[in-house]
Amino acid sequence: MPETLKQQIVTKDSETNPRIEHEIALTMLVSIVWKKKILVIFITLLFSLASIFYAVNEPNIYKSEALLTPVEAESASGLSALAGQFGGLASLAGVNLGGGSNKSQLAVEVIKSRKFTSGFISKHNILKELMAVKNWDPSSNKLIYDEDIYDEKSGEWVRNVSFPLNKKPSLQEAYKAFEDVVSVKTDKETGLVTISVVHVSPFIAQQWVNWLVEDINQEMKERDVVEANRSTEFLTKQLEVTNIADIRSVLYKLIEEQAKTIMFANVRDEYVFNTIDPALAPEQKNGPKRALIVIIFTLLGGVIGSLIVIFNYYRKTEKNN
Repeated sequence: MPETLKQQIVTKDSETNPRIEHEIALTMLVSIVWKKKILVIFITLLFSLASIFYAVNEPNIYKSEALLTPVEAESASGLSALAGQFGGLASLAGVNLGGGSNKSQLAVEVIKSRKFTSGFISKHNILKELMAVKNWDPSSNKLIYDEDIYDEKSGEWVRNVSFPLNKKPSLQEAYKAFEDVVSVKTDKETGLVTISVVHVSPFIAQQWVNWLVEDINQEMKERDVVEANRSTEFLTKQLEVTNIADIRSVLYKLIEEQAKTIMFANVRDEYVFNTIDPALAPEQKNGPKRALIVIIFTLLGGVIGSLIVIFNYYRKTEKNN
């Protein structure tokens, strides 16, 4: 069959059947890429080698986590009974008769807050471990700092940044970095809370998780003690100006519950959360997934190489036309 006649038949078939037209276009693209396969392979190899270099030089990341359960308040039954009988009066007095579940939910949000995070970073002096660590030496258990960010010998920040950033990271900047390494998740079905930290050092990750659990329990304990003292002070003043026996009885019961709150706070270390599974220094890395990085970059190199070949082909075709 003459070539001209063959082209006419193909053209006619493609006009009546779009599927044939698509198949022809796809075949032509494959043919274009195949003719320049050496270039495509070269670009793919470049991406592959670059990804291998990147993956090998990325430090291992370790993840430590603790599983927690909300503490059931020993005075919950008494508070629930009072809430049913005198909830309105307690609200007017500013007395909190809420349950333990609300307290645990509040604690989760407190951990995520800027105020708590800033206080945590300042209290434990972890700014350089958060913002300047480049790697970790497992043989000596020593952190390796990025010399372009922090000079370990002089203890000074040396990073080159422009306004509004400063050489020493602010707590606002540190808060954003802290969000990237700390995770607090609540299981909606069981109510269990998981606090996890990722870091180049498994021991730093473990230490931060333990500190977070300790600090949030202490924070919520102090909040409740302050609130109970204020409520007790208010209720005591009301007793002095009230002569109605029934109201005085209610006020005494409310004061008693506040005294229980203070007592429980003073005797319990795990005030809001009980630790079910404590944090450990992980032996296995959590990332990076080096094989996956190489595979993705290699595939990306093949796609980009093919697109370059196709783009050059159509550009030359347009110039010739």
